Amino acid sequence: MSEFKTLTRADVSVGDKLPAADIDITTGLVVCGALATRDFEPVHHSKAAAQAVGLPDVFMNILTSQGLMTRFATDWSGPEAVVKSVDLRLGAPNIPGMLMTVSGEVTALDKDSGLVDLAVTGENNIWGMHMQGTVQLTLPKES
Repeated sequence: MSEFKTLTRADVSVGDKLPAADIDITTGLVVCGALATRDFEPVHHSKAAAQAVGLPDVFMNILTSQGLMTRFATDWSGPEAVVKSVDLRLGAPNIPGMLMTVSGEVTALDKDSGLVDLAVTGENNIWGMHMQGTVQLTLPKES
């Protein structure tokens, strides 16, 4: 039996803030995220390649950022929520040694369908805005 509770439509209101999450940006996260998403661009796993394009170290790829944004939303909503869409825009790169703080807010809610829009941002502690966008998901009816 799962100990994870899924939020229901009745649990959520427009304006609700999601608890912030801190994510340590490590070389392992950057490299493994790129490889897991089949992104073999050298700038995501070779420090020398990243330095050749003007960055101090390897940097996170967009699919890893998208996965972190989606996981942030589903960690909040619970395992029975269904992700409908993710709209993501990138800003400053994430490189190893940074800390990214992800935050979010409920911006729209349809109580009939359970459709919820979340505005999500991820800011790193050195260069600022890494990602911002919207995650749309559906929540189940009350039990």
